[in-house]
Amino acid sequence: MKSLHRFGLVLFITGFACWIFTLTLSQYRLTDAIINQVVKTEHKAVVHRQTAFIKDKLYSSNWAFIKDFRGAIATYNADMRAKKAWSEVIYDNYTFDVAKRASLGMLTTNNVWIWFWLSFGLATLGGLLYAWAGTKRLPGIQNNRQYRHPATDRGWIGISVGVFLIGFYIALYFYPEYLTNWVLLVDPISRALNAGPASRWFLYGFLYTLVILVMGIRMLINYRHSRYQQLRTLSVMFFQTAFAFLIPEIMQRLNQPYQDLKNIWPLDYTFFFDYKLNEKLQAGSLGIFMLVWGIVLALVAVPVMTYFFGKRWYCSWVCGCGGLAETLGDPYRHLSDKTLKAWKAERVIVHGVLVFAVVMTLLVLYTYFTGQSTVLGFLDSYSIRSTYGLYIGSIFAGVVGTGFYPLMGNRVWCRFGCPLAAYLGLVQRFKSRFRITTNGGQCISCGNCSAYCEMGIDVRAYAQRGQDIVRSSCVGCGICSAVCPRGVLNLEVGPVSSRKI
Repeated sequence: MKSLHRFGLVLFITGFACWIFTLTLSQYRLTDAIINQVVKTEHKAVVHRQTAFIKDKLYSSNWAFIKDFRGAIATYNADMRAKKAWSEVIYDNYTFDVAKRASLGMLTTNNVWIWFWLSFGLATLGGLLYAWAGTKRLPGIQNNRQYRHPATDRGWIGISVGVFLIGFYIALYFYPEYLTNWVLLVDPISRALNAGPASRWFLYGFLYTLVILVMGIRMLINYRHSRYQQLRTLSVMFFQTAFAFLIPEIMQRLNQPYQDLKNIWPLDYTFFFDYKLNEKLQAGSLGIFMLVWGIVLALVAVPVMTYFFGKRWYCSWVCGCGGLAETLGDPYRHLSDKTLKAWKAERVIVHGVLVFAVVMTLLVLYTYFTGQSTVLGFLDSYSIRSTYGLYIGSIFAGVVGTGFYPLMGNRVWCRFGCPLAAYLGLVQRFKSRFRITTNGGQCISCGNCSAYCEMGIDVRAYAQRGQDIVRSSCVGCGICSAVCPRGVLNLEVGPVSSRKI
């Protein structure tokens, strides 16, 4: 099995290298037709004039093409700002769509499948073989391996992975034009599912789903001794593949609104945005159903389901963020900060984000029903929603939430930033039947439970006191119970009055 382990690693690295290499494959040529396809009518004349010097010029570099195109628009905007002609400034960013359409080469022909299988295919096969080699090891965790390996204990491999993830999210959110070749790589799959060209968000959804499936198989193998871990891993794999990826794409093919049916406000902070509401209301009966479904999930399902099952029903069984954290992030779960200082910061930050999301939503709805964007003379709903989207939706949830897995553990976003986790946690803490019961008499203080708690809970301290764990941050992943050698910890439901707080 050691040879299979190494072969899988080699295949994965080869596929990953091919994926990176695809960024260099295309050439670029800007034409009048591309500008007419992409640019709004009111901007066409300006863009045609400003980019005349690069039209029909063949570029061999994505960077050079983007630099010249963006520079041409930036020069024009600078002149307009200098003249204070604010209405003439081009605020739309056409760079991604122009770069995608201007691309020439193998990724725009049938040869795209060759590179798809050389990159995604080899990397996936390598990851599966690497995981399958784990069947010869004992199930569960290996402390020495986790704490001493450079990939899982803030070593050079882990830091490199973190830097890559951070860079990817920054490019995805703020500079997608540099990822056009990766978008072209999945274009045939997008056309098969939604009958349209791939976008950066389709690329992200495809990658997200693929990673959860591959790393989910690793999770199934490593925790094959635990039926609970098997079931919840299969659950997050199913919900991500069906509800978050396939169904929304197929709905677009049917000319229906795009909606992840398992995403819940306030995590889905755009749910009540005006364009989303209008889109659903204009879609007829199915759109109305989606609107009602989302409201019922947020206002009814969350408190009811959390009362009976704790926040684990969503955070560890359904949520896509949790699904990625539990699969891709599993090797880093022991890196979560267990200090009292971190706990205090967590409570302030996560509930602060929840308040921010609620206030933003109220302002958005006020604007939608009244048509007025300003409240109390200084609160502008459009500025606030833009600020939330940038700092919380993009930087916190994406760049930090995933990019910091190898540095701060796998639940950075869930623990410190997710407003839905805060909402669920409030219900779990004060009115839920869920608890993790402990048998202090059997505890040998090995510390496995605390070490592998991804939410930074000192589980051992509760176990030694024989105290139920009902912390609002606990996502009920059950890993503490799975790694306990004495069966001290059990996930249970019972009368609220019987919980030992």
